[in-house]
Amino acid sequence: MPAPQWVIGSCAAQPPRDHAFVRTTRCKAAAAARIGAALARRKRSELLELLRPGFARTGPWLQAGKYVMAVMSQIPKRNGWTIAAHAGDRAPDRTQRLLNRAVWDTFAAMGVVRRFAVAGLDEAARTAGRRRGLAVAAIDETGQVKQGELTAGVKRQYLGCVGKVANGINTVHVAYVREGTGHALVGAREWIPAGHLDDPVKSAVMGLPDGLAFRTKGQLAIDILADAFADGLCLDFVCGDEVYGSCTELREYLEERDQAYVLRVPCSFPLVLPGGIMLTCKQAAARLASRPGWEIRSAGTGSKGHRWYAWAWLGTASARHHLLIRRHLDTGELPVAPVHCCTGAPSGPCMPLVAAHGPGKPPGRFRCLASARVPPAAVAVGCRCRVRGVFACRVRHWACHGGPGSPP
Repeated sequence: MPAPQWVIGSCAAQPPRDHAFVRTTRCKAAAAARIGAALARRKRSELLELLRPGFARTGPWLQAGKYVMAVMSQIPKRNGWTIAAHAGDRAPDRTQRLLNRAVWDTFAAMGVVRRFAVAGLDEAARTAGRRRGLAVAAIDETGQVKQGELTAGVKRQYLGCVGKVANGINTVHVAYVREGTGHALVGAREWIPAGHLDDPVKSAVMGLPDGLAFRTKGQLAIDILADAFADGLCLDFVCGDEVYGSCTELREYLEERDQAYVLRVPCSFPLVLPGGIMLTCKQAAARLASRPGWEIRSAGTGSKGHRWYAWAWLGTASARHHLLIRRHLDTGELPVAPVHCCTGAPSGPCMPLVAAHGPGKPPGRFRCLASARVPPAAVAVGCRCRVRGVFACRVRHWACHGGPGSPP
């Protein structure tokens, strides 16, 4: 029997359409794909076993495994029906019960996932043989549009996913980023408006627990970081946008732990310069605008290539605090958003620069820019992480968002 036509002549020829399952004829690539698939299955099984103590019954635990696999899959749209189809269920009832009524410890599950993700990223960084990259915690909130009025935390507010005020919820997330390796979400807390907590009827409908205190987004970030630090997470920097840079409590919390941070601050943020001179960030930036010494660095790559800016590093009366200013090269503008309040003095010839993402970015993304103050040719390292499965979330009650009132 003669050999098939696609085999004759070259082993690298493409197979016919009826052999579409053959992705490559190169042995090494095929072996790597098989090894990667086997490793993924083994890691999913390992994670599922670690989650077992957080569930009171076996049924919800197994359904949680199906749910995790569906969220991690490549299905284009995630909702109750598509997740049920991926899990092999006839209807989304089992998934909805898992997220709304089943008894399981949401905070314990979040801790397991956090430790699992951090350990995996750290191991990947070690086995890759790269130089030690920065370990960064990126804080940001993610908005999600909601049409009704019964979901916990829903109200008309600014949502970054639509770029305007709309009906929806906001959740504070923290991502763990390993430079040159990867990134993963390691914690979340939903922001609940004070008006919902003060209204007993709304609290009961939304499933809010009695005694739940109002927490700002900065305070929610503290709660997430406290859990991460309790797990032994070591970070080079914590970064966030103006929402978190304006939170005095968050900055003081990080300084008490001697944790370096880079947080954006508003133009009205007061500074005390050497000699006791008091200026706002805007005034300090204006003084430096015409002076030499600005360094040209890339803030990562965008749709049109590298985004080059001029950067200035300004000391203050405190040896621990500095001001990082970014200037637009074409217009010379000193926008308010890219001004950062930094703590943690450089320890050697390298000064890491970490900047949180700016306004107008798509929902669920974090942009962490890392650069070194060494040779002028040094470039920044940009990392993005996408929140998967968040925007089709079907959860309605507070207990399913990992709040203090979660069932044990």
